[in-house]
Amino acid sequence: MATLSVKPSQRYQLSDWRTNSYLLSTNAERQRDASHQIRQEARILRNETNNQTVWDEHDNRVRLAERIDTVNRWKEMLDKCLTNLDAEIDTLTQMKESAEENLQAKNLPLDVAIECLTLRESRRDIDVVKDPVEEELLKEVEVIEATKKALQQRTTQAFQQLCLLQEVRQQLNSDHRDKMETLDIDRGCLSLNLTSPNISLKVNPTRVPKDSTTLQQWDDFSRFNKDHAEAEIKAAIELREAIALTIAQTNNELEAQRVATEFAFRKRLREMESVYSELKWQEKNTLEEIAELQADIRRLEDDLRRKMMNLKLAHTRLEARNFRSNVELCRDQPQDGLIDEVHQLEATISALKQKLAQTQDALDALFKHLARLQADIACKANSMLLDTKCMDARRKLTVPAEKYVPQVDTFTRTTNRVLSPLKTCQLELA
Repeated sequence: MATLSVKPSQRYQLSDWRTNSYLLSTNAERQRDASHQIRQEARILRNETNNQTVWDEHDNRVRLAERIDTVNRWKEMLDKCLTNLDAEIDTLTQMKESAEENLQAKNLPLDVAIECLTLRESRRDIDVVKDPVEEELLKEVEVIEATKKALQQRTTQAFQQLCLLQEVRQQLNSDHRDKMETLDIDRGCLSLNLTSPNISLKVNPTRVPKDSTTLQQWDDFSRFNKDHAEAEIKAAIELREAIALTIAQTNNELEAQRVATEFAFRKRLREMESVYSELKWQEKNTLEEIAELQADIRRLEDDLRRKMMNLKLAHTRLEARNFRSNVELCRDQPQDGLIDEVHQLEATISALKQKLAQTQDALDALFKHLARLQADIACKANSMLLDTKCMDARRKLTVPAEKYVPQVDTFTRTTNRVLSPLKTCQLELA
């Protein structure tokens, strides 16, 4: 017997079927209306965007042209600044070299002053005195050191200013180079059009590049570079004037100190010559006194030897009479007389010895003082010779190097003329 088979699926109602047909028809009409609206809007948008694109391209072309003019004006200002900057660098470099030459020239006066101080360190004993010459020499060294310090400071300032000018020049060159590159890029952009072969789509062209700046920042940067360059040029001009003034002042101060030092040398030499003459006269008188005292000592010694012979005679007589026998060994008048004679001779000998000792002491004192006189004379002669060498060395400051010939040497020279005390002491030391 046949069996009814029913498919196990959902069964729709007739109303559902009719509703589905209606919805499909309605949606088709609505979609066509929407499509028509979109087509109209697209036509309007295309017309509007075409016009906007044309005007945008035109406006940007105008903006590029104006930007090119602005950048070109700044480039021309930078050109002028670079020209002025190069001229100031050359001028300041020349002034710096002049300051360095003056600084180098101060080495000779300093060497001469130190040579004089070193020579005068060879003075001996009491002549190692802090006299006006030493004070002026030390002051001269201080003046030279101060002038060298001032010139070195100016040289350093000039070097630092040149570094600043070079730095500014580098900044200007960099800014100038960037503006040249910008002009090339903007002029290239201005020359492009829709038919240019090298236009294409780029990846994210509207991105903001890293380290990009605003227009105000760009203008401030360019203006800062220009103002900075002008300020450094002004500072360099003021520094050049200050260097020229420093060179003149240091030269005047050094010349005034040289005159004062050489005046002190001449005055000191005259004073030492006077003292040297006085000491030589005292030496002559002391030598004469020593000769007379030595003669008196010889006479005292002769008298003392004679008194010793008399004492020996008296001692011998007394000793011989002590050998008398028995009662003959008496204290008679000859015995008393011999004893008195011995006592008198001993007293005389003692007095003579004391006086001889005093005379020897006086002679020793004269010899010691003579030695001190001669040592001081040698010191004075040495000091005069040293100061004369100093004066001769100082001729280097006024005589050109190619014409300078030392006038004082250490060799003995024969002469037929009368020498001054100074020249005499030089020959004695030699």
